[in-house]
Amino acid sequence: MATAGGANLIPIVAAIIGIGVISQILSDRFRIPSVVFLIASGILLGPEVLGVVGPDSFGNALSAIVGLSVAIIVFEGAFHLRIQKLREAPAATLKLITLGAAIALVGTAVAVHVLLAASWSLSFLIGALLVATGPTVITPILEVVPARDRVEAALETEGIVNDVTAAILAVVIFEAIISGVTEPMALLTLFAERLGVGVVIGGIVAAVLLYALRYVDLSPGNAPQNARLLTLAGALVAYGAADTIATEAGIAAVATAGILMGNTDIPYEEEISAFKGDVTLLVLSFVFIALAALLQFDILRTIGPPGLLVAAVVALVLRPALVFLSARGDRFSTGEKWFMSLVGPRGIIPASVATLFAIELRNAGLDEAANTLVGTVFLVILVTVVLEGGFARQIAEYLDIIPMRVLIIGGGKVGRTLAERLEGRGENVVLIEQDQETVETARNAGFTVHHGDGTDTDVLRSAGAENARIVVGATGNDDVNLLVSQLASSKFDPETILARVNNPDNAEAFEELGVRTISATLATAQAMDNYIERPSMMDWMGEIGRSGDVQEIEVTSEEIVGRTIREVGPELPDDSLIVLVQREGETHVPDADLTLQQGDRITIIGGREEVREAIQYVHPDK
Repeated sequence: MATAGGANLIPIVAAIIGIGVISQILSDRFRIPSVVFLIASGILLGPEVLGVVGPDSFGNALSAIVGLSVAIIVFEGAFHLRIQKLREAPAATLKLITLGAAIALVGTAVAVHVLLAASWSLSFLIGALLVATGPTVITPILEVVPARDRVEAALETEGIVNDVTAAILAVVIFEAIISGVTEPMALLTLFAERLGVGVVIGGIVAAVLLYALRYVDLSPGNAPQNARLLTLAGALVAYGAADTIATEAGIAAVATAGILMGNTDIPYEEEISAFKGDVTLLVLSFVFIALAALLQFDILRTIGPPGLLVAAVVALVLRPALVFLSARGDRFSTGEKWFMSLVGPRGIIPASVATLFAIELRNAGLDEAANTLVGTVFLVILVTVVLEGGFARQIAEYLDIIPMRVLIIGGGKVGRTLAERLEGRGENVVLIEQDQETVETARNAGFTVHHGDGTDTDVLRSAGAENARIVVGATGNDDVNLLVSQLASSKFDPETILARVNNPDNAEAFEELGVRTISATLATAQAMDNYIERPSMMDWMGEIGRSGDVQEIEVTSEEIVGRTIREVGPELPDDSLIVLVQREGETHVPDADLTLQQGDRITIIGGREEVREAIQYVHPDK
């Protein structure tokens, strides 16, 4: 049904983009990563089912379209990679992109060679491609599966860096296969040339863009729009220029430019980020659907059970091995390590590059090698994306690694401010708000908001009340907050229920329910009194949430149970201190000789990062 070029191309592209947008909406609605819907749509549209899209639908333009789309996708992921965020898991991140990548490369190559009887060169080509997890699959998963910053930082960095190195390494191995190069130094030279060209071109483009955004008047009336377009054009220019000089150096160029710009204070950053996100959604939809539509089931059947075994080895043996070795001795809990092990789907870089390589191999008369390459890569992508991506949230819930869920009823200024502080500590916060305008304001600020009546049990349940540890009534109506507290207590039984009390005379009604209350009137008066009597303390408290933190945590680590504060103190990070200990309902300031017991709740004060590290030491599974 598909024809090359022709009149059908415009409706095909329009349909693909439309389906991509619908896939994103379904993803948000059902909390399933969008890539699952995109791949399913591509197979449905492909020659194996409806036959709307096929290998000839895009003529000779497919490789160029895929290349430019991948450039935008990689630039988007690199732009959001913040250097300060990498400090959440620096050691594990470095190991994932070095030791982990090496394990994935060699292990996959051995599996392909043994199970599929492929040549070593073809096996290492497949292994190089399957090193990459990629932001195109990791980012959509993390959007619907909240995880702690350290987990997101490690997975996102691994995806972005390995996308670049895997693509360049694969090109080097492919050229070695085609040209017959086998000498190690020659291969290393090919790799270094492409990486070096990409870094240099990416750095030059980033410098030009930064200068233009900061020092050139981009038009007083349309400066934000021009900044968005200039950034998009810069990413495409970086890709095209580097790729012209050295094949596949373009990916390294856009990654370099994205990282440099994302970690520099640039004008209109929010507008640029939002615009690129929308553009990335469209090209991501196109690429996934278009490539999935090229999949031929006959090739998968040819690979057969040995191919499934390769996918199982990649996902269930190599991935856990490289994660546990990379995160060994770091700050990850066992559940977080298993989550990172079981959620490592392969993405668009392996799919797109394998497709392009297969075309060249077939042109060279190597049809069997082309089929093995495409079949193995696509089979691993299908298995990992569908199973790991589709069940990522269930895996996270089973492993209990989703941060503490907090429901806040009321999306006004109080609710949003509280949500901002909690999310800054890595907690999973959901707002419930009935007023449509307030809902839009909160969503535009980046919060997850359920539109509905917070006093409706079904609305509370749909927002996740059954899994919430804390429920907060933060509306300006005491009657609403009281009813929310009653429903939460009787229907869902969270660990803590908090309520905002606007009229101090109503506090007694809440206390009869066992609800902790915060009186706006009393809190304001106390804050003013504290600033009068204790200005230094209040100045320091104002820093909480920015550079400092105070956290209370239960003692569970066997390393500190039975030891004194004097012994444990020096083992905590430098800018952190145990200031309170709660035992059997009584809280007191501990002396140095107090022996910590299992179940004690201790309060730690200090710098934000230092407090987080101390919490991991005291409560390893937190």
